[in-house]
Formats: sequence, C-alpha cells, structure tokens
Amino acid sequence: MKIQSLAALVLASGLFTALTTTTLTTPAEAKSLAGSRPNIILVMTDDQGIGDLSCMGNDVVRTPHIDRFYQQATRFTDFQVSPTCAPTRAAIMSGRPPFKVGVTHTIQQRERMALDLVTLPQALQSAGYATGIFGKWHLGDDDAYLPGNRGFDEVLIHGAGGIGQVSLGDFPPNRGNAYFDNVLLHNDTIVQTEGFCTDLFFQAALAWIKKEDAAKQPYFTYVSLNAPHAPMNAPESYTKRFLELGLDEGTAGRYGMIENIDDNFGLLMQKLTEWNALENTLVVFMTDNGATHLSGKLDGKRFKLFNFDMKGGKNSPNEGGTHVPAFWYWKGVLGEGVDIDALAAHLDLYPTFTDLAGAELPETMQELDGRSLLPLLADPNADWADRNLFVHCGRWAAGRVDAAKFRNCAVRTERWRLVNNRQLYDISVDPGETQDVSASNPEVIDQLRKSYDQWWNSALPLMVNEGLPRLKKQPLHRRYEKQKEQQGIPNWKPAKI
Repeated sequence: MKIQSLAALVLASGLFTALTTTTLTTPAEAKSLAGSRPNIILVMTDDQGIGDLSCMGNDVVRTPHIDRFYQQATRFTDFQVSPTCAPTRAAIMSGRPPFKVGVTHTIQQRERMALDLVTLPQALQSAGYATGIFGKWHLGDDDAYLPGNRGFDEVLIHGAGGIGQVSLGDFPPNRGNAYFDNVLLHNDTIVQTEGFCTDLFFQAALAWIKKEDAAKQPYFTYVSLNAPHAPMNAPESYTKRFLELGLDEGTAGRYGMIENIDDNFGLLMQKLTEWNALENTLVVFMTDNGATHLSGKLDGKRFKLFNFDMKGGKNSPNEGGTHVPAFWYWKGVLGEGVDIDALAAHLDLYPTFTDLAGAELPETMQELDGRSLLPLLADPNADWADRNLFVHCGRWAAGRVDAAKFRNCAVRTERWRLVNNRQLYDISVDPGETQDVSASNPEVIDQLRKSYDQWWNSALPLMVNEGLPRLKKQPLHRRYEKQKEQQGIPNWKPAKI
C-alpha cells in the first residue's frame, strides 16, 4: 500500500488527471432564474487550492463527497478571487474590489470592510431572506463591523483571521489551541463550544437550516470555514492514514482537515436530500484563495504537492493565488456536469445572488463591479464580454502604499495575465505561466497597464483604513473580559439535526 501511495504522490506532484463530464441536462432560462428565490448555501473553505481535491487531479487526498458534487454540478472553470482571505470575503460581501471597500490587508485594522455599504446579507434580508454565518468573518472585530450588524441574523464565528490568532484579535482562551473546544461568538454572546471546529460549524449551520426550512423561510447560509488554514490540525482519525504513508505532520494535518471538510460536506448534502430541500436550494462550493503548504515531506524528503500545475499559491499574483474551484448545484434547475469557461469572479456573487432573490437594491448604494452570472448559468455559451480583473496582494508596510503599486499585482483578462506590470502570460495556451510573451505583445502590455493605472487611481481614495494606529487592545479581548466578569462564558451546543 505504501508503494502504491508513493507512486500516487509522484503522479500527483506533476500531472493532472482529466475527468470526463457526466451527461448534460438542459439548464433553465435566465429569465426564469431571476427572482426564483431559492435558498442559497455558500460553502467556502480557507487556503484550500484547486489542486486539493481528488476530482481535480489530486491522487493523495480523498474527497469523494465533493467529487460526487462536482460530477453533478455546473462548474466555473476560470473562477478568480483575491490572493488572500479577508479581501475575497470583502469582495463577496460588497460586490466591489476589496481595495475599494478599505480591505488591503488581513490584519492591522486594514481587514475592516467599510461601513458605508449595503452588504450582500443586508440586500438578501431586504428580499425576505433569513441569513446566517458559520465560521470565519474576518472583516472587522469592532462591534459596528461584526456580522450581526452587517446583515446576518444568525452568527457563530471566531475572531480575527483564524482560531488561535489571539494577538491579532481572536478570543484569549483560543491561544495555541488545536481547533478543538473553541471559544466563539454566538450572536451577541461569547460561548464555550465542544468538538472539532469544522464539525461544529457544519452542525450549527445544519441546525439553523433545518429550522428555517421547517418555517418555509428562504435563507442564505454562509458556511465560511477556517480550515484548512494553519495551524494544520485535524482529528487523529483523519491524520492517521497520511502519517502511515510517511508524510510529515503538517501535510497530514492539512490533508486530514480537507478530508474532514469532505465528510461534513457529504453530511450537508445528505441532510438536504432527507429534507427534500435540494429542489429549491442552490449550493455553491468554492475556496477563498490559492493553496498554502505547496510542498511537504515523504519519508523525510521534500517534494512538491499537487497544485493543478499552476504557478504560485496564496498571496501570489499568479494563477495559483487566485484561480479556485467553483461548483454550483441546484437539483433539476442547473445543468449537471456542465463546464462554464467564461471568466468569472468573486465580485459576481453579489449581483447573482441578489438577482436570484429578486432583491430591490437602493439607488444610493455602492456601485457593483461584478456581473450577474445568471446568463451563463442558463446558457454556458451565452455572450460574455471580456473583462479586466485586477489583483493585488496588498499587505504593504504602513505608509508604503505608493511604493507597492506594482508589487505583487496582476491584471487578468480571458486570455492574458499581466504580472507585476511587466510579465505577460497567454493563459489560453499557457495556464501554468511558463513563458513570458511580453516582448512580442507590446500593444497588450500597453492596454493592460493603462487599465491598471485607472483602477489603481480609482481605488486609492477608497482605502479608508490606511494610516490607522495599531490597537493597544483588541476589541474581542475587551468584550471577552467584560462578559467573563459580568456573566461568565456559558457552554453552548447547536441543536440536534
């Protein structure tokens, strides 16, 4: 078995196994999708790359439930997000590029999403939807920025960008924890939970879905996991197989978290089936940025992990930083085994979901930079104009905005990717970005540089969190200490499902 697994590891490190699609079904027309008011479940994992799924060619990790979902789903084959976590979340919640809502980092108060926005859950609330978030928020921990004040009816979240990131804002008892028995925020109360974090977030989401479904209430469920973000810890039952193969503890922990996600995703689909909910529910699976942990050790020797043959990972301006899986399923409505090759992005979720919900958006709200994906969901070959998507990793040192303009940035069109204002790659024939073709395409370089300049200049005045002082005390620390003194930290469990 170990020899077979070693062969699989070698294969996974360099090759992509192509999968055939299932039989196509006829998609619904766009007009019938608009205002159809399905329940919407968005499952988004943290730091999981497109190569971290067996359906996408990884021969080491096993994700049978997501693989089955993939075979049944409509798949966006060129779906782009931001290179790091808070920016992607800001784009989904606002429909705008993250820099235009103040999110230029994942820490230092620069992860706080501007307050002068109509958020996606607020827009869905206005259309009569119940809204719930379970897992990672990462768009500000001050009261005004928390999800309960940004449009979510039901909230179960950790603080900062990850469980245990206490110095950056998570709850003090989570310091150094291993993703078990965490202190979390449930609505307005800080609570002590029991169990592995991913299991808990799915169980809480399912309990809430069951309640809303029984009430015939349309809902938006945002299962925003912190896994498989570091620290790379999973229950022993999930890491054992990888350790026996000879993999290092970090790789075993990360792949164990992914297989745990897969089992929980399978439970989600099982319960939706039992509750006869799939005919009126859109389920979306995606990840927030490219992979971390791009190499591991096998029997002490380092090797590259499978990354869908893309260049770069998380916090990279290359394809590996922003190209993620995006699988959409709505039983009997969307096509099964359908690939959509048009260039789509996280910016598009806001207008798509609000179109589905029939939400009437205020005239004075923020401009939406994304496009509704309903025409493509109805017809994968629908006319879809080319577009420029702008990528920047942010994270510059305080006061160094101008110097960072052309560092860790990219412009992406359907065909081209301009990286750091100088390298040009023809993604249509070179998705792995192996050959710089800038010298033979000066007109493309010129056009993309002009477009980037315009975008950068439009984003600069909207970077509202630049120049803020470092916090002497994190807001959730103050809140935790106050509640502990006044009423204690109660134990909490989700309702049974």
